[in-house]
Parts: sequence; C-alpha cells; structure tokens
Amino acid sequence: MGRPIVQSMKDSNQRKKHNFGIGGWFGAWLGMSLFIYIALILLLIVADVWYVLAAYWDNPGGVDMLDWDNLWGSVKLTFLSCTISAILSVFIAVPIGYLLSRYRFWGRSVIDAILDIPVVLPPLVIGLSLLILFNNFPPKILGWGVDSLDGYLSHIGIRITNTKFAIIVAQFTVAAAFAIRTVKATFDQIDPRSEHVAMTVGASRGRAFFDVVMPQSYRGIVAAGTLAWARALGEFGPILVFAGATRGKTEVLSTSVYLEINTGNVNGAVIISLLMIALAMITILTVRICTEKGAKYDMHR
Repeated sequence: MGRPIVQSMKDSNQRKKHNFGIGGWFGAWLGMSLFIYIALILLLIVADVWYVLAAYWDNPGGVDMLDWDNLWGSVKLTFLSCTISAILSVFIAVPIGYLLSRYRFWGRSVIDAILDIPVVLPPLVIGLSLLILFNNFPPKILGWGVDSLDGYLSHIGIRITNTKFAIIVAQFTVAAAFAIRTVKATFDQIDPRSEHVAMTVGASRGRAFFDVVMPQSYRGIVAAGTLAWARALGEFGPILVFAGATRGKTEVLSTSVYLEINTGNVNGAVIISLLMIALAMITILTVRICTEKGAKYDMHR
C-alpha cells in the first residue's frame, strides 16, 4: 500500500512541475520582456557613468566640471523641500486614504478621479495652473478687491511665486496624489472587523483608528512618505514654471540639471543626474525593505 501512495505523490509533483512551468514560447516571452526593459534601464545608467568617466579621463582636472558650492546649496534645498513635501503629503494622505477606503458615499468615484488628476496631467500643465492660480485668481470680475492670491498673501508678508515656498507647493501638488494612493491601498488590506470589535467595546471611531488601524498600517504610511519624497525629488516641470530656476535661490537638483545643460556643461548635468539616480535607488530600496519586513511580520504573527 505504501509504494502506490509514494508513486502517486511523485506523479502529482511531476504534473505540478509540468503544469506550472514557464518553458516554451510563453517563458521566452516573459524572459525577453524582462530582459529588454531591465537592459534598457541599466544601459541608461551605464551610459551616464561611462560619459562622466570618459570626460574625466580626457580632462584629469575634472573637479572643475561643477560649481560644488552651488551644488551643495542645491542638495540642501532639495532635501529640505522634498522632506517638507513628503510630510505634508502623508499628513493629508492618511485621512483621505482612510475616507476612501472605509466609506461609500455619493460622488466618491468623482472625487477618486479628481485625486488622480496630478498623476496624469503633464507636469508643465500643473506648473502653469499653479502660476495662474496664485497670480491671476480670483478673477477681478468677482469684485473681491484682491488682485491675486499671491498679492493677498504678500500683504501679510508671505510670497509664493518664484520662491522656495513655490518649490514645496509644486512638489506637494504631485507627490500627495501618489501618497494618497499608497495609503489607501494599505488601508484596503486591513480587515475593518478589528475596528468594529474595538467600537463594540466602547471605543470611538477615532480611537479605533489610532489604536487599531495605525499600528497595522504604519509601514505602508512610511512607504507612502518615502514614495512621496522620491516623487518630489523628480519634479521638474511644475518647479520650473512656478518657482523658476534661479541659481542659489530656487535651484534644486532637477533644475540644476536643466541649468547645467543650458550653460553647455553636459558633464556637470550628467554628474547631477547620477546623484539623483543614487538617491532614487536608496529611496526604492527603503520602500522595498519596509514593505517586505511588514509582510514577514504579518505572516509570523
């Protein structure tokens, strides 16, 4: 009796291997698709590295390829603006993500679509819209006695357009949309029954949220903040139109690349690009580590 059972198990394992393999044309399609796109991404990075190395070999005094003082100022402003934008993005992403995840109400689909507008709009359009919002709104025909939103804010000592504040506003406008999507997906994966149990023993909805939901979702929230930071790092179009690209004033890494290209310093532009690639890779790895640890923790609880 023992041998037929063992043989049956072996046959079953063989069938599973045969049925779930990825050989043949299907496996070739999967493998080639992965290889082509991965090769393209890696070749982009290799080409940048090779370009810089070749330029340095041709000119051993390559340290002069950049104004390092300006670059350091750009790096500091980039880190500051991206961090503030990411914090603001998470601050509004948590309540909005929770609202869309837990409640069903009239107009929810429309609101959900509106929240995706910053994701699908061309970056230059976002920058142009911000410029018009702060400098040509509200319309004078309304008779509110205000030239523009930026003009009103200037009366209380705040100026937005072409300042560091404009960088943060431009980054936040786009990054918040990505944070909201990530946080909403996190809340969707949490069983709402745990909140209901907390409320049945006397906890309010808010208390159940902070005591039950937040401890389970903090990894997703950290991932959302990290992605928002990375998205803010890569913003260029809205910053260029709304904040400008003035040396030492509104210069972040993305606009530094633009300025170096405009002055004909392609070598410097490529060096800054490699720095941004390194920062992006660190950010992506942080998100991966955070989410994988969260998944392992949930499996072993």
